[in-house]
Amino acid sequence: MSNKTPSLKQLLINPVQLLAFGFGSGLSKKAPGTMGTLLAIPFYYCLIQFYADFYLPVLLLVVISGIWICGKAAEDIGVHDHGGIVWDEIAGYLLTMYWVGFSWQNVLIGFVLFRIFDIAKPWPINWLDKKVKGGFGIMVDDLLAGLMSAACLYGTTILF
Repeated sequence: MSNKTPSLKQLLINPVQLLAFGFGSGLSKKAPGTMGTLLAIPFYYCLIQFYADFYLPVLLLVVISGIWICGKAAEDIGVHDHGGIVWDEIAGYLLTMYWVGFSWQNVLIGFVLFRIFDIAKPWPINWLDKKVKGGFGIMVDDLLAGLMSAACLYGTTILF
């Protein structure tokens, strides 16, 4: 983690930082991206309790607002794509889970797939991660990891 990592106290007084750092999950000393993805699971579970028509607008809101939230948080702390900014992981996981029905197996497989794609960053994720800057750059690699994870997860639900 960067020495520019905000404290929990700073997060609590800055709503943008609080969201960007996943309500504090991004402050984890080890694997903040994984902690942010774990935080996305209860959000996913809450979303699926409502009509399916509710999921897409909320997902779009998370993605679109995330471009600004992540960009502003990175600008405020002076570190592009700081490891503690995990709003993009939340968005990526929610995107991963959009096309499949709820089961705890899907939740777990989706989590593992998303973390693999987000960490390994196969092409073109790694290219986007290096070339695209700002809030959109922070978000786009995780969204593509989410789409790749979703394709794999959807494929497993069809096969099994």
